[in-house]
Amino acid sequence: MGQRGQPKLDGMTLLRAGLAVATSAVLLVTMGCASPSANARSSDPAVASTATRTLPPTKGTFDYQLGGSYTPAKGVTVVTRDSTSTPAKGVYSICYVNGFQTQPGSSWPSNLILKNKAGKPIVDPGWPDERIIDISTAAKRTAASKRINTMTDSCAAKGFRAEEFDNLDSYSRSKGRLTLSKSIAFAKLLVKHTHAKGLAASQKNTGELGSRGKTSIGFDFVTTEECDVYSECGSFSKVYGTHVLDIEYTDDLRGTFAQVCARKDTPPQTILRDRDLTTPKSKAYVYQTC
Repeated sequence: MGQRGQPKLDGMTLLRAGLAVATSAVLLVTMGCASPSANARSSDPAVASTATRTLPPTKGTFDYQLGGSYTPAKGVTVVTRDSTSTPAKGVYSICYVNGFQTQPGSSWPSNLILKNKAGKPIVDPGWPDERIIDISTAAKRTAASKRINTMTDSCAAKGFRAEEFDNLDSYSRSKGRLTLSKSIAFAKLLVKHTHAKGLAASQKNTGELGSRGKTSIGFDFVTTEECDVYSECGSFSKVYGTHVLDIEYTDDLRGTFAQVCARKDTPPQTILRDRDLTTPKSKAYVYQTC
């Protein structure tokens, strides 16, 4: 899911992360200042607050730990982990949720699973153990959102500060049964509840949203995969400014990672990871920042 034609990793897509650069005036639109720690607030100007929710700090580095939790390296201020995990201590923690497809092994009512003309569940071709959630009607969107909301509630209760919703682009794999507009309508429900719980909300990829991810749905920042490979970094930065977390992968770089970091559109918080997002105990583990 979400990982653009790559092998599946425990039902989760991979994010991009990296070195953050402090900015002097960080989206203070109606915002205060907050600390990059998981729960505390302070006067750090590199962290923006919107009402009761706090955006990720743009000072420090980012790590994406969907392949397993481990102690963040020195200088890491933002960590994303799966909703089944616990937040990393002392940093801004983002909770990963598969918002538009079912997680492997999860149980969903049959009427909330999208089906083809033959009545069979439609699955993500790249992630065959994930079924696409049926959000084709307002009633189904409401019912499905209530199920996803329980995950949001759990993320908030654990102490996560934000939530990333994956597979908003599932409509593109729905065999024409869903549309981007229906996905936007569903995303609005999810983000509304996320904000009500005091969490910030992250868009995941889906560059075709343009500014609508922020202005219509209400996403606060974006997590992207391989925006350099797909020449999308500038488009995401145009919408979200410095609040772009990007992951590039070792098996699909456009040149060297140094060249990636040198490009003018590369977000400051860009990291290089091994495709399976392994932990430091693995020989395959790779983690570099711009």
